[in-house]
Amino acid sequence: MKKKVCIVVSSEMTIKAFLKEHILALSEYYEVTLIFDKRSSSLIQYDSFVPRIIPVAIKRRINPIADLRALFQLIRIFRENRFDLVHSVTPKAGLLAMLAGKISGISFRVHTFTGQVWASKTGLLRALLKSMDSILALSATHLLVDSISQRQFLIQEGVIKAYKSQVLASGSICGVDLGRFRANKEVRNRIRKDLGVMEQSFIILYMGRLNQEKGVIDLASAFNQLAGQHDKLYLFMVGKDEACLRKVIENRVSDKYKERLRFIDFTDKPEDYLAAVDVLCLPSYREGFGNVVIEAAACGVPAIGSD
Repeated sequence: MKKKVCIVVSSEMTIKAFLKEHILALSEYYEVTLIFDKRSSSLIQYDSFVPRIIPVAIKRRINPIADLRALFQLIRIFRENRFDLVHSVTPKAGLLAMLAGKISGISFRVHTFTGQVWASKTGLLRALLKSMDSILALSATHLLVDSISQRQFLIQEGVIKAYKSQVLASGSICGVDLGRFRANKEVRNRIRKDLGVMEQSFIILYMGRLNQEKGVIDLASAFNQLAGQHDKLYLFMVGKDEACLRKVIENRVSDKYKERLRFIDFTDKPEDYLAAVDVLCLPSYREGFGNVVIEAAACGVPAIGSD
């Protein structure tokens, strides 16, 4: 009988963007179950494998009632299924899954850190969010961190212990498929034509969730300054507008430059947009190891990022 592995995340997007290959590899040897908020998602299905999905509403933001409900749901699910290992990604899913796993007696409880919400906060909010990560770390049996510098930061801040944590290879959550992410002139020309951008134009790309902590408003302000100096400069914003920031971003750009701003919703072909642009910009306030940076590098696209 196969041993049972459960992967817990807040959003289906985490599964689709980062964990597909992990799940396919695990499915060859283990019985894999996925837990996430499935109310607005489509069925995850791979060519050779359809994973079992158990829906649990795990909210990104702090919501005591919803969080307690999700915690008790996870405890019940873990006790009923007696998983051999539980692996969580994203902060809230990690806190709830590691606590529920410890309470339920799951032998192996693994969490992957991909960035700290509290790193850019101050005061009581920082202390609260940081304590949540500390509880998560204490409840886990093993911790993975997606970059060497992030692991050092977490150790220095007293959130994790060195003996309990490690970085796989040189970092990142899933690496990059070099057959998929590569320079492609044909795709470059097609995307530019579809979006009404001339070949000689210079395109800045932001790719990720439209969220204030990703620095997208700062990027819009910077683009507004540069657009007046360079009349062939464009900005592509590719990603789900989860915080309803499109209007805010547009308001940071002068009316005479708005025609050079493009919004593209979530795409399952990020490699096409990377192939089409000249530089990637990731001005995030808190990233562990932004995968999009090495995806851009694979496409021959330079990146500008925050520290």
